[in-house]
Amino acid sequence: MSTTEQHLKRIQDKLQLLLKQHAALQKENSRLHEELKTANQRTSVQQKNVEELKQQVSVLKLNTGEMSEVDKKEFEKRINNYLKEIDRCIALLGE
Repeated sequence: MSTTEQHLKRIQDKLQLLLKQHAALQKENSRLHEELKTANQRTSVQQKNVEELKQQVSVLKLNTGEMSEVDKKEFEKRINNYLKEIDRCIALLGE
C-alpha cells in the first residue's frame, strides 16, 4: 500500500469514528432534551400545587381570623385580580 492510500485509510477510519461519536452525541442530546421537558413539566405541576396550597392557607387564615393586615391586603388584591379577570372574560363572551 502506498503512503497516500495509508493516509486515505486513516482519514476514513477517523471519519467513521467521528460519525459514530456524532450519532452517539445526537442520541444523548435527544435524551437530555426529553429529560429537560419532563423536568419542566414536573416543575410546572409543582408550582401549580404550591399556588393552590398558598390559596388554601389564605382562605384558612381568613376563616380563622388570623390574618395580618399585610395578608388581608394581599388577599384583597388577589380577589380583585380574580374579579377583573372574570369581568374581562364576561366582556369577551359578550362580544
